[in-house]
Amino acid sequence: MSELPPAFLNVRQLTEYLHLNEKKIYVMAAEGKIPATKLTGKWLFPKVLVDRWLLDSCHGGLLTDRLILAGSDDPLLQAVAIRLTQQLRAQALFSYTVSGTTMGLELLAQGHADACVIHWGRAEESEVRHPALIQQYNPSKNWILVHLFCRSQGLIVRAQDQSRFEDPDVAMHQSTRWVIRQQGAGSQRFLKEWLMSYSCPFERLTVSHTAYSEREMVSMIATGEADIGPGTLSAAKEFGLGFIPVCEESFDLVVPRGVYFRRLLQQLFEFLRGPEGMMLANRLQGYNLNRSGRLLWNADGE
Repeated sequence: MSELPPAFLNVRQLTEYLHLNEKKIYVMAAEGKIPATKLTGKWLFPKVLVDRWLLDSCHGGLLTDRLILAGSDDPLLQAVAIRLTQQLRAQALFSYTVSGTTMGLELLAQGHADACVIHWGRAEESEVRHPALIQQYNPSKNWILVHLFCRSQGLIVRAQDQSRFEDPDVAMHQSTRWVIRQQGAGSQRFLKEWLMSYSCPFERLTVSHTAYSEREMVSMIATGEADIGPGTLSAAKEFGLGFIPVCEESFDLVVPRGVYFRRLLQQLFEFLRGPEGMMLANRLQGYNLNRSGRLLWNADGE
């Protein structure tokens, strides 16, 4: 009976497997360019992920028939993902998993997602904030940042309550029931920064629920389970709710260099820049697609 290959390869075994010298392997591991983990000072390489990395590094590889997005929630991106899935039929998988910004980056760093969508503050600050955020993850040395669109972010309320909650003191009053987003979600960070602008500690809010997606949050407001929560204009309009605008924010995509050239990702950009994407954004409201697909940052500073 032949001996099964090990689940984890050491440096020597990986050197033989890839026909590279050990120095190159150490450099690639330290720079996050190859799947690896360090245990008691020694590098180990999961063979399954190494094989997947090899396939994924080829633009014509087997993994070009699927694209898994993780990260922040957005109604426009959800609608685009559904339409691309219908266009592709059974030829490829286009999947969008809402996890929140920081968990999405963790999934990307671990190789469980192909790209991650993020938002982490006002649009005018995003070209500084977003690179600073993603550089906290070691594999970011192989990531690039691409702009998807700008969107209107604010507070969602029932239409009949909008004029009342436009007064921040009323919105922050202890009798007001808030639905918030999970820790690590961009909308939760937005909420905390909005509160800071009024010198209001987050702990002062009366929190009735935590929602894990925009749709879950607006549903709780629409059904009367909560009075107010952070979210987008498009999410509010979908449910016929009121919206108190606060800022514009940049909704961007973090993607490994090799994945950037994948046909499925380029189809996403083409859809957003095309007439169907523009019409969809106009119908949902609160979007600006003028710079969609623009390269914002890469680790080399180019």
